[in-house]
This record gives sequence, C-alpha cells and structure tokens, in this order.
Amino acid sequence: MHFSSLEGRTDLSCVFCGAAGLGIQTVEDLLARVIVNEGLYVFGSREYMSRVRGGSNSTEIRISSSPVDALVDRIDLLFALSAGVRENIRERITPDTVIFGDRDELKEEADELGGTFVNIPLQDIAKEVGGKIYSNSVAAGFLFGILGLGLDGAREFFEQRFADKKPEVVEKNMKAARTGFDQGEALVEKKGLLDGYTRLKEKESMILSGTDAVGLGALAGGCTFAAAYPMSPSTGVLTFLASHAEECGVAVEQVEDELAAINMAVGAAYAGGRSMVTTSGGGFALMTEGVSLAGVVESPVVIHLAQRPGPATGMATRTEQGDLLHALFSSHGEFPKAIYAPGTLESAFKITQKAFATAWSYHTPVIILTDQYFVNSFRNLSPETFEFLPELPEIEKTGPNYRRYEDTPDGVSPYGIPGWGEGIVGGDSHEHDEEGHVYEDFHLRTRMQDKRMRKLEGMKREALPPTLIGPEKYETLVICWGSTLPIVREALKNLGRADTALLAYEQVWPLHSSTEEYLRKASRTVMVEGNSTAQFARLIRCETGVALSGSVLKYSGLQFSVEEVEKRLTEFLSGKEGSR
Repeated sequence: MHFSSLEGRTDLSCVFCGAAGLGIQTVEDLLARVIVNEGLYVFGSREYMSRVRGGSNSTEIRISSSPVDALVDRIDLLFALSAGVRENIRERITPDTVIFGDRDELKEEADELGGTFVNIPLQDIAKEVGGKIYSNSVAAGFLFGILGLGLDGAREFFEQRFADKKPEVVEKNMKAARTGFDQGEALVEKKGLLDGYTRLKEKESMILSGTDAVGLGALAGGCTFAAAYPMSPSTGVLTFLASHAEECGVAVEQVEDELAAINMAVGAAYAGGRSMVTTSGGGFALMTEGVSLAGVVESPVVIHLAQRPGPATGMATRTEQGDLLHALFSSHGEFPKAIYAPGTLESAFKITQKAFATAWSYHTPVIILTDQYFVNSFRNLSPETFEFLPELPEIEKTGPNYRRYEDTPDGVSPYGIPGWGEGIVGGDSHEHDEEGHVYEDFHLRTRMQDKRMRKLEGMKREALPPTLIGPEKYETLVICWGSTLPIVREALKNLGRADTALLAYEQVWPLHSSTEEYLRKASRTVMVEGNSTAQFARLIRCETGVALSGSVLKYSGLQFSVEEVEKRLTEFLSGKEGSR
C-alpha cells in the first residue's frame, strides 16, 4: 500500500539526506554502481552545505528504463538518515512521497514531514553492527530490498571502497546492509519496485560526473600543465588531473593563489605547454590581470570557470549562471576570447577539447563555463558516445627570421617556443612590435591591435552553432545555455507543444551567425537562465538588436527543476509571467 503511486512507473526518484559524516556519498556511489550493473539508467545530483564540519547534505538519484539527465522536484522515496531535514527538501515532499527514517532519531519530525512515513530502526541496527556510522549501509541495504536488487554488487563495492581497511570493516558493512535488505524485501513482499523496468541488453558501465567530463576532455585535448588554487566547485577538476598526472604526462600544481595559477599557466604556454587553470568566480576575479597578460602576449590558455552565486564569497557550494558577463568582459583592454558552456556530459568532453583547439589555433585565452550543479551531477554513459577531436599539431621549429607577432591576414602569427629552432621568441606585457620589442609608437599600436582583433573573425566562423530541439516551424522559441539544457529539454518534452522549440547554446561567445535568424522566426522568445539579470538575453540583444519577449530566471542558489521550468513556461505562454 505504501507504493501504489509508483505502479506502472519506469522512472523513480530517490533522495537521501542527513548530517555530514553519515556517508551519504557512499550510499550514492554504491546505489549508482549497482543500478548500472543491473542494466538501468541513473542520474544523480549532489547538494552539500558550505561547512568545514557539520551541516546537512543530500543527493538525488533517478533510476529509469530510459536515459535521464535532469533534476526533478519529485521525490518518490526519501531516506532521512538524521534529524533536521532541510527546508528545500521538505518543500518537495508530497502525499505520494514514501519517507524512510528512524523514528527514534527524527522524533516529532517524522510526523511533520508529510508523505507516508515508514520506520526503520537504523540506529539500533547500526549499533548492533558497530556504531552509528553503519546506518548508511543499513539504509542502502533496505533500498536494495524494496527495489528488488541483490547484495552481490554491494559486497564488491565495499571490498573496493574499503580495500585499505581491515577485512572486518567490509563484513560489518555487509551485515548492516543484509539486515536492512531483509526488512526492505519483506516490506514489498519480495516484489521489487524495479521488477517491471526494462533492462539494457548491453550494460553501460561508465558513470561520469561533470568534473570527470571536463577533466577527461582536457586530457584528450592535449593538456600537459594545470594549475589551480582550490576553490569550490572547481577543485574536483584539479584533483582529477592530479590523480592522473603521472600516467597522462601532466604537470599539476596546487599554487598559493589564483594570481600564481594564471601566471604559471601563461608561462607554461610560452614554453610550449598546453595550459589549463580551474577556478570559480572569486578566483577568476583575481586572475583577470593574468588573463589580460595572456591576451597581449597571445598565450593559448584554457580557463575552467565553475560558477557559484556571488557577489564575493556568496554561496560557496551552490549553483548559478551569474558569471557570463564577468567572463566576457574580464580584464582590461580589448582582445579576442572564446567562451564555451557545455550542457551535457558528452558535450563537456568534446567542448573541453574544442577549447584547447581554439586556444592553440588563435593563441588566445578560452573560457569554459560550468557551475556547481553541472560538475557535481553524474550519469551513466556508453564510451561510444564520446567524440575525440583531432590531436593538436606539433609546434614547429622557428627559423632564423622568425617573428613571434608577425602581422598576418588572419591575425594568427606563427607559434614558436624558446629553444626550439633558430629564432628568438619575444614576449612582453607592453605593446610591442612583431618581434616582441617594446615601442611607444601610435601607428604600431593601431597595427598590432588590429592584428589581434582580426582573429575574432575566424573564431566567429568556427563558433559552435546552437542546437534547435523541436519543430523547425515554431511560434515560441525557448532559449537556454549551459547546464540548463537537459532540464529545459525534458520540460518542453513533457509540455508537448507543437508550436514551441528550444534553442540551446553551448558556445556563448562569439555568438554563431545563425542567432538572429532563429530569433526573428519566432513570434515569442523566452530565455531560461540561472541569474537575476538575464545576462545571456542582454548579450543576445547587444549583438543582434533583438529583445526577447521575456525571461524565466532563478538565482536562489539551487538549480531549476524540470517541473519548475514546466510550470513557469506554462505561465509565460499563458501571459501570466513576464520578463523577470
């Protein structure tokens, strides 16, 4: 009777929440791995508080018979591992939500949450095994029982996760999971909730996060040097590259501050390294002088900017799309740059490679915009979905008459590095001539600035086109960029409107030349983006002269959900929501 609302469903949303230290990520990793091994699709999104110790964390896991890659509000199963369920979780609970928790731990909160509460004596079982720390394994086992999954995958997972621990740790976790499993299986009378789900014949074993996708894309793009000062939510890319540095031939430096990171990256590129830095908004603000240095010395540097809410420290572990204009107009002076904003894990892998290719084709800084939601989300994918771009060409030796800043028709000068060939490779932060010598010459200044800016024309021709999803003949055009793509795509699919299409951007600068044509074909246009001032809508108007009909914005620190986008687009289409 607890699960009548889930009958006939092929998409299940499970949320785990509890105090930091209870091992929610362990449950998440375990469940995701077993689900994938069962031949199903999984999508997960992590949420955590900005605290050194304490606080409450949560994770959402969607289990489906078909591919899923978007956040939903709906909670089918909620596991409350400790008291103090956060308000943003409570707001998502409905009468159909089944809540599992320990009444002795939750006390009166168990009856205040709403939904249908099912008591699990987590604490008593965990204490019998060895302590409160095992409550997460009890909950995992219980979930496996009600879903109809065996425990073989759990043992394999525990053996890998605790390989450096004593064998008894694995056995205690398995005992906790087995006890929880027996209770869960009894609750559903051995009729698992996933029994009717269609399985893949060929299982997709790869589980990838946004962090992994950017890191792997950097390696595939030829990255040989990475520097960063740790800053949420970008730190994962640094640790990913560091963990693969030796096997992949990457020099990775955790530096004293962001100024050091960008200047080391510029220096490494001057010496021939394929350079990357990873940071967040506040760190990027510190880097802007170094980005400008890269502009004048024409240094190919890739910058991964994982956005979070500002101003200043803002909300260090939350998400937002508030740094688009910050990235575009960063640094003093004028010089060309490209800005990418991947919307899916597959495209993040390809786009990160593209960022390296663009940086090295045009000798200029290139920025990859992600956000906390994107880097901390994960799903299973087939390795065949990943596209490898051609490897970057080798740097040629310089000749005796080499000039680093040769004035060429397309603005791209031949790239040389010191000691590789006969030529002298100059470089200076001041305005300089073709050889890199500093002169205060007004005609020279004009000529060199024109040379640098000519590169932007080539970058425009090679800009990634936006993706049109839906009917080619549309009345309403919904526009989005970056991480909102899968969410808006699923919302529009659910709405099922034959007169509405989605235009999704994964390169936000320079804009593709097709932008204005797409906009002018629509009777109504609406932007969906995660900031308070509709930054991308403003940029589009600046470049095309087309003002959008309205904007659906969110800037609470949380990502849009599919249901929220559905509701607000419905309001917009009915005239109830304007530009805000």
